[in-house]
Amino acid sequence: MEVVYILWLRQLKRYVRSRSRIVGSLAQPLLFLVALGFGFGPIYARAGGGNYIQFLAPGVIAMGILFTAMFSGIEVLWDRQFGFLKETLVAPVPRLQVMLGRTLGGATVATLQGTIVFLLTLGVGFRPTHVVQLPLAVVMMFLTAVLFTALGTAVAAVLEDMQGFQLIMNLLVMPLFFLSGALFPLAGLPRAIGLVARIDPLSYGVDGIRGALIGAPHFSLVVDVSVLGVFVAALLAVGSYLFSRMQV
Repeated sequence: MEVVYILWLRQLKRYVRSRSRIVGSLAQPLLFLVALGFGFGPIYARAGGGNYIQFLAPGVIAMGILFTAMFSGIEVLWDRQFGFLKETLVAPVPRLQVMLGRTLGGATVATLQGTIVFLLTLGVGFRPTHVVQLPLAVVMMFLTAVLFTALGTAVAAVLEDMQGFQLIMNLLVMPLFFLSGALFPLAGLPRAIGLVARIDPLSYGVDGIRGALIGAPHFSLVVDVSVLGVFVAALLAVGSYLFSRMQV
């Protein structure tokens, strides 16, 4: 498992050293919090929904995790281009360990990013109603991060150019986010949209974080953890297979 630790530590060091990356990735969550939180807040309150910031903040936290986790896959392309990936893959270790190390490293970075976004939400008025469940919220954030880091890494394993990766990521990320219930309640949706939301794995990440922070899950925390766990196991298996077939 030494390879897992080395790859995990390498990605964590990359994140800590890149201050511009940390600051730049906070712009979009902050924009959503301020523009949507205060812009739609009065409308949401008049509709009987209560404080929109309270509802929106967990979704924005999940958004910060989603974007950071998915785009961590681009590091696979960088490493392939500059030869580091070849050195890693020729080592006498199972490809599963390589995939696991990269995924855990990217997931740790995404979880840290989600934690920073959580601190931002406190600055705009969000207040968790279940402080004792903050560790559970971190667990839900980490599971969400592992899932989408594995997805991003698996996609990067079958692509060879960064432009194609960015196009695929944009094609995946926006529907995943907007149909996850991050911005609107899942209750009372049209049947087709509700079905898509149930298929969307981010829905369970958003719901788990929201349930842990404000105690208002749409599904249940048991369902959220179970579904995320199944997706994580499946994507790790798929990612390991794609890594085993990857040519460098």
